[in-house]
Amino acid sequence: MLTITDLKMHFQSKAHTVRAVDGVSFHINAGETLGLVGESGCGKSTLGRCILRLYEPTSGKIGFQNQDITHLSMHAMRPIRRHLQIIFQDPYASLNPRMTIGNIIGEALQIHNLFIEKKTRQERIQELISTVGLRPESISRYPHEFSGGQRQRIGIARALAVQPQFIVCDEPVSALDVSIQAQIVNLLQDLQERLKLTYLFIAHDLMIVKHISTRIAVMYLGNLAEIGPSKELYEDPKHPYTKALLSAVPIPDPTHPRSRIKLTGEIPSPINPPSGCKFHTRCPYVMPVCSQIEPPLTALGKNRQVACHLYSSG
Repeated sequence: MLTITDLKMHFQSKAHTVRAVDGVSFHINAGETLGLVGESGCGKSTLGRCILRLYEPTSGKIGFQNQDITHLSMHAMRPIRRHLQIIFQDPYASLNPRMTIGNIIGEALQIHNLFIEKKTRQERIQELISTVGLRPESISRYPHEFSGGQRQRIGIARALAVQPQFIVCDEPVSALDVSIQAQIVNLLQDLQERLKLTYLFIAHDLMIVKHISTRIAVMYLGNLAEIGPSKELYEDPKHPYTKALLSAVPIPDPTHPRSRIKLTGEIPSPINPPSGCKFHTRCPYVMPVCSQIEPPLTALGKNRQVACHLYSSG
């Protein structure tokens, strides 16, 4: 469904260039969920917004259903946008406080000229409200009258309104209480199965990503470190950064033997990233070549890829 090739997003100021996304390539198959994980500031949300053309990428290619949408005009993008939607991270900031829930969900229907008659549009809005588990009377209420979890359900209904095929879920549960997170994740899974949706699920909670994702991509400082099937990546991580991330995941049994990999130093700035492999300044397996040459994503079997000289050098 989606093919990303060498995508870059550099933010330019007078003094600096911020390399938020610095040459990322992957694909997403129809009906699957690709989880995207990494530390805060590694470029996950920027990548998601570039894919939707909310940010105009510096270079690279975005292919959606075998069509290159990278340089389409805003007019040409409009009919495609209904198939590409986003659920934002902050349910408190992403809803207009001056609009009723009915108007928030129905706005996209008007923009795309769907369900043109008022009666059918109202029926569609009520159907969406019911689909995400809210009461019918919610249609005339305002965002401030709802809890965080309810607001995120409204955000999900808004994304579903135009019957999309692909949705970027930009950390949709990170601002919610733990007790509510499972409800929203289960709702997203139910909707995916029922409506045949495809997700890019961005998160930093590795256990949630493991639960919902078909495959997982690990991102570090604007680049992909590793990508592969969820089960394989968790059971046998290849990249040193992936190993360190997974070693930090809390486990239910505190007496279970495990070796924690503690990374030294801080994540470098995307304004002045290290040469070669960007992870080499913190890697416990660093070699001389790591600071000189950036490792390409190397195939390990059919569905695994890793960007590490431990594998690319043979």
